[in-house]
Amino acid sequence: MRLSVRESDEESLWAIVLAGGEGTRPRSVTRELYGQARPKQYAVLSGTRSMLRQTLDRVARLVPPRRTVVVTLASHAGYLTTELADLPGITVLAQPCDRGTAAGVLLPVHWIRARDPRATVVVFPTDHFILEEARFMRQAAEAAHQVREHPEWLVLLGAPATEPEPDHGWIEPGGRLAWEGSMPFRQVRSFLEKPTETTARHLYQMGCLWNTFVFASSVSALIEAGRQAIPLLHDRLVRLAIFAGTRHESWAMEQAYLLAPHAEFSRSILEEPSLPLAVGSIDAFSWCDLGTPERVARSLRSLGAPTLVAGHPGGESMS
Repeated sequence: MRLSVRESDEESLWAIVLAGGEGTRPRSVTRELYGQARPKQYAVLSGTRSMLRQTLDRVARLVPPRRTVVVTLASHAGYLTTELADLPGITVLAQPCDRGTAAGVLLPVHWIRARDPRATVVVFPTDHFILEEARFMRQAAEAAHQVREHPEWLVLLGAPATEPEPDHGWIEPGGRLAWEGSMPFRQVRSFLEKPTETTARHLYQMGCLWNTFVFASSVSALIEAGRQAIPLLHDRLVRLAIFAGTRHESWAMEQAYLLAPHAEFSRSILEEPSLPLAVGSIDAFSWCDLGTPERVARSLRSLGAPTLVAGHPGGESMS
């Protein structure tokens, strides 16, 4: 069932689903389950749906398929054929090669702006388990609404930390913003991606938040942030607009990626202190990141989620 979205927000609201990672760390899990390594976003780790399909079904509560863009790698084409067989209308952007999460986010942003210059985008990774999906997507909708009201801001969703985990991005919230809405938002005082264990313990004691990497932004603000932080990548991607919708679009993307730099979105953009960042805090126990085999088993157990892979020959509990 689709969420009720403010009419003024719905017209130009787009979703970007990040499915381009190779998922190297959980490969021991996928190899055990499938007899071969596969990127975790195409694996069924809980229930009966892959991580990608769970994400797409969740996103559909807020954004229709015609405004949903899946970013993947050309080498993942075989997986996508199966995953999207019954989901017509979704756009797939297949990157020729992996240039990091910055390109994974900014490529679809440039693609969307060429078609809808007023667009607001919400970005969703595919390696998350969400227990309270309706509530989570309402919070994503609230973040998108705040971007429509304050288009110069990039609005993150953060989760209260439950341990001093150094493998996450950490958000230090500042003062509360005087924004109207059902969810409080604070200005981000600082952002730190994957700190040392000592720093992570300090951030945990301070009550800082984990970055879920679910965030909302206007396309114009994101493109400007990319231009300032990673100008070489921006120069490669901005030229794609010339070829948008033409038969040369695929060729142009290959050329853009040929010499594009490798960059990570969190380190290159979110850690930039001049970027106007806001954060809203979600329920600590409704979200977990399934980035490592240990976290897959531990997190799903702690949330009471089934860890039996249904429908897979020989599938068994990962606990």
